[in-house]
Amino acid sequence: MVRPRRSALYMPGANERALLKGRELGADVLIMDLEDGVAPDAKTEARSRIVSIVKEGGYGHREICVRVNGKGTKWYEEDISTISRSGVDAIVLPKVEDPRFVVDTAGLMDKNGAPEGMKIWCMLENARGILNAEKIGGAHSSVAVLTLGGADLTKDLRARHTPDRLPLIISMQMCILAARANGLDVLDSPFFDLSDDDGFYQSCCQGRDFGFDGKTLIHPKTIDTANIVFGPTTEELEWAARISKAHDLALAEGKGVTLVDGKLVEGLHVDEAQRLVELDRLIKHRENIQ
Repeated sequence: MVRPRRSALYMPGANERALLKGRELGADVLIMDLEDGVAPDAKTEARSRIVSIVKEGGYGHREICVRVNGKGTKWYEEDISTISRSGVDAIVLPKVEDPRFVVDTAGLMDKNGAPEGMKIWCMLENARGILNAEKIGGAHSSVAVLTLGGADLTKDLRARHTPDRLPLIISMQMCILAARANGLDVLDSPFFDLSDDDGFYQSCCQGRDFGFDGKTLIHPKTIDTANIVFGPTTEELEWAARISKAHDLALAEGKGVTLVDGKLVEGLHVDEAQRLVELDRLIKHRENIQ
């Protein structure tokens, strides 16, 4: 199922004002955080606050996720138990290293009454997680999205932060390959220098070129840029319309392939064209109902 996930904004669960503000933002996804964004002595209160605010509603089309604390922490099981019954769309698991974490979480969700449609998102943030990416992506039918955690991964690799992200290129590709092999969406890691607007734009463009569906964000000011870069362009939509029409004509003539502007067009190109058109339709529908 096509679902816009161009922008996924992290929001600290301890900040009620920020959580409420999310109802007005243009992000496709809001990730309410119980892990790194919340101090240890505030996690229980933050969990209750998130559940209360989510149940009040008002988030419209936005996909609502909660990043829980990791397996092995004292908050993990209560996070899963509570969030499973909260009505959110997905539980985001941090630092996933192996498929067992996913399977155990899915079992806890089921035990605690999570609805059938509630999804699991897996964050790949270290070397073991990247190496097990394909198994993690296929660990359970509830897995819907893989996300890259670039900051933690860079640290784990003992690499350096560079503008071109060259030290992470292989990890990025493995994350994308694992997602596509399992029919999942995949989101790029956050960009942390909020003073560097051009750097953020270039990071988005690089991620889009590689095949990411969207980007995880740490500040509302970055939402519009992510939405633009990861959304279909006018040129892409015009091309989609042209090749779809040309392919239909070719099929009517008993041909499986045709040429458009000297380029070969076959079924696989039409499939991608239809995906872009449907993505654009859903985006415009959301904008019209805001």
